[in-house]
Amino acid sequence: MTDRFPHHAQGRVRWPLTIVLLLFAVAVVAMAWVRQDYLRFSDAPLNLDGVRTIEFARGSAFKEVVRQLRRERISRGSPFYWKLLAREMQVASRLQAGEYALEPGLSPRGLIRMMAAGKVIQHRFTIVDGWTFRQLRLALANEPGLQQTLPGIDNAALAARLEIDGGNPEGWFLPETYAWVKGDSDFNILQRARASMREALDRLWPARDQAVPLQSPYEALILASIIEKETGISEERASIAGVFSRRLQLGMRLQTDPTVVYGLGEQYNGNIRRRDLEADTPYNTYTRGGLPPTPIAMPGLAALEAALHPAAGNALYFVALGDGSGRHEFSNTLAEHNLA
Repeated sequence: MTDRFPHHAQGRVRWPLTIVLLLFAVAVVAMAWVRQDYLRFSDAPLNLDGVRTIEFARGSAFKEVVRQLRRERISRGSPFYWKLLAREMQVASRLQAGEYALEPGLSPRGLIRMMAAGKVIQHRFTIVDGWTFRQLRLALANEPGLQQTLPGIDNAALAARLEIDGGNPEGWFLPETYAWVKGDSDFNILQRARASMREALDRLWPARDQAVPLQSPYEALILASIIEKETGISEERASIAGVFSRRLQLGMRLQTDPTVVYGLGEQYNGNIRRRDLEADTPYNTYTRGGLPPTPIAMPGLAALEAALHPAAGNALYFVALGDGSGRHEFSNTLAEHNLA
């Protein structure tokens, strides 16, 4: 008896050659299209549309970076393309977080190149010569983008964290311009400025004029802060340092207004009255001999140099010319000073 239905062929189904060739051609075309699309993606400008910066949080994985770019519609490229591009450039494990500037025409390749090199935006914070620590704290608090960690911490606690003896941080921060990046804190700036001042004193103190009447680098810092507040004229600093050095050597009181102003603190209203000069405080150099107990401001390098290398001479007095120039008249005697 014969089977009603024929047996199916055993083994693998044989595709007609034309179908195989057709499928191969489709695959080649698809791969070519993907290749072209990938090249177009990697070098085409990103969709910035007014966006100027972007910040990738520290600790972000690469997939989170791509997700952020797509979420903010800066890129519509496939995550696969981004991953392929990073691998092609051999930087997949070297991309750095931070804040980046997005210039018009920037491509995905250009962005990855920037992230691999860590070319984050560098911000600048300048500590001005003659600022007090109070002014420095206010400036840090008003610096946009800087992580704020200092509010609520008093000066004594800050001094302890910065390893400053005596509990008073006044004067211990070198006036300079410091670069910072997103993620840095106000305390980071203080640490660097404190280290810079320490390095400056360590370098300048051993080379001082051996005749200066100063017993320590800290005393040099105190005197330099007074010089900084007494004049903004660079060529006068050494002369003013000479007056103060001779007064210290002779046991004369320094009688300098900026120390009185510092001692008054927030009570100072812009004018020094006779009763202010007569009111005894640790910072009143009219009523007390020697240096005040701490610096009264942050001196720059020029003021430090002047304190350690005072100008020679006999002048014991100086007074502002009062002509708006900021310059002073120097005198050897009290009679000459009174005339001036």
